[in-house]
Amino acid sequence: MDGWKGLPTLAQRERRKGTRAMNHVLSTHLFVNHRLTSSLLGKIEHLGVPAVEIFCARQHLDYRDKAQIGELGHWFRDSDLKLHSLHSPMYNDEIWGRSGPQAVVTITEPVKSKRLQMVDEIKRTIEIAETIPFRYLIQHMGVGGEEFDMRKFDAAFAALEELNLFARGRGVEILLENIPNELSSAEKLVQFEELTHLGLNYVFDTGHAHMGAGVEHEFLLMRDRIRSTHVHDNNGTDDNHLFPLVAEGGTIDWKNTMQLLRSREQQYPLVLELKEKPEYTNPLESAMQVFERLEAQGQEAQ
Repeated sequence: MDGWKGLPTLAQRERRKGTRAMNHVLSTHLFVNHRLTSSLLGKIEHLGVPAVEIFCARQHLDYRDKAQIGELGHWFRDSDLKLHSLHSPMYNDEIWGRSGPQAVVTITEPVKSKRLQMVDEIKRTIEIAETIPFRYLIQHMGVGGEEFDMRKFDAAFAALEELNLFARGRGVEILLENIPNELSSAEKLVQFEELTHLGLNYVFDTGHAHMGAGVEHEFLLMRDRIRSTHVHDNNGTDDNHLFPLVAEGGTIDWKNTMQLLRSREQQYPLVLELKEKPEYTNPLESAMQVFERLEAQGQEAQ
């Protein structure tokens, strides 16, 4: 991450080019294997990114660690950087679920006693809003590749009904994400809403849509309820969170995608959810290049 000092901010770059950009947010998923510190957040703020999404993985942000939450809360109170959203935990351990199947956190668990434990785990992340206010909690419904089962819909409904009430009491809105499984495609999210009437909105993930029925197809089904995004690239098969228009191997049509995203840009920001790669010695500067190139594609499409 060396070399960030002295770089022009995003706002300065936009003024130079005279363009109008969407609101930008960077997910700390880019640094998810490192402990989240105020130093890292300061570097993001310096580059002119106005807001972040923090990924709740315990090796990164330990939502059980009151000292870490308190330290970051103190930093945010003195900073112009805003916390746009938190990504709900996928595992309850510090090693990406490698401690065993009991580490998976999923709201589709059909056994009530086990599901309630997972709901309590998610509530711990929502409680962060009492120290660091944020608007959205990004929630998966199931895990990658999970097969459809109506009992899992029932389990998710029970979990989300409780979580939604808990979140609203803290000024937080839960957003469901389209992920690559048989429970959370755009079609299934629409079906889930028709069955439950929970009134939940969505986060639209470009990479996951590309792996499914396609970016345009899923966007058009979800568009009225999209309140945030996850923007990343892949080859249509592997969920590897590539840097759009910078990394090799991505196959999303970004001109068309940016045209779609800018068609309803007042509903949501452009949120980059990227994966750290060893070839990027300055990942923050590479992320800034992604913002610039995506905006250029959007301007060209218009």
